[in-house]
Parts: sequence; C-alpha cells; structure tokens
Amino acid sequence: MEYKYLLVPSSVWLGVQLFKVIYKYYETKKWDWSRLFGNGGMPSAHSAVITCLTAMIGKGEGIATIEFAISLFLSLIVMNDAAGLRKNVGRQAKVLNAILTNNNKSGAEKLQEMTGHTPIQVLVGALIGTVIGLIF
Repeated sequence: MEYKYLLVPSSVWLGVQLFKVIYKYYETKKWDWSRLFGNGGMPSAHSAVITCLTAMIGKGEGIATIEFAISLFLSLIVMNDAAGLRKNVGRQAKVLNAILTNNNKSGAEKLQEMTGHTPIQVLVGALIGTVIGLIF
C-alpha cells in the first residue's frame, strides 16, 4: 500500500479519537466533539500513533535499521512526555483554575486540565498502536 506509513498511523489516531468521543457520550449522554481534537483520556492517541509507526517500520524495514531506531526512541520520548510532563501540566492547570475560581476571576480564561495521561492510558494506547502496526 502506497503511503502506508502515513495512512495507517493517521487512521489509528482518528479511530482512537473517535473512540474517545463515543466513550464520552456513553458516560454523559452528550456528544462532546472537542474530544476529537483534545488531549488526554483513554487511550493515549499519541502513544497509539507513534507505536503503530514504530511497529510498521520494524516489521517492514527491519529492527536493525536507523529508521526503526529513530522511531523507537521517539516513541519512548512521546510516551514519557504523555505520562510525565503533560500529566503534571494538567495537574498544575487544575490548581490554577481552582485559584482563579476561588478569587472570583470570572473573566480569566480557564486552562485545559486534561492534557496528559496515566501510565495505563499510555500502555493501552501503545498496545493498540503496536498491534495495528504489526497487522499492517
């Protein structure tokens, strides 16, 4: 398939994000289309996309290639960032939003609190991406 290294991971991203929209509807009985482009939540789309690409490169080009090495280390960086840095940014946003609310700063822009992932969300995203990447 031509452009498989673009099309398959892009499809994984879209599928995971659509799952988040449907899951949110199941929880709240309201459609929240912002989840389509939002960060955070189960599973991690970032992890799914990058591990899908890594698995595809490993299967298609071989694991002893520079492409695989680059993709593998990029995967590790992305997943560490999702569960570490971005998770902490979300925690800080929650605290700052509470401070703004308590100080009656109603005109202040609310910060996005769901930016990162729990380790299980990253793991599930990585498993989805790896399995799909190996299939294609």
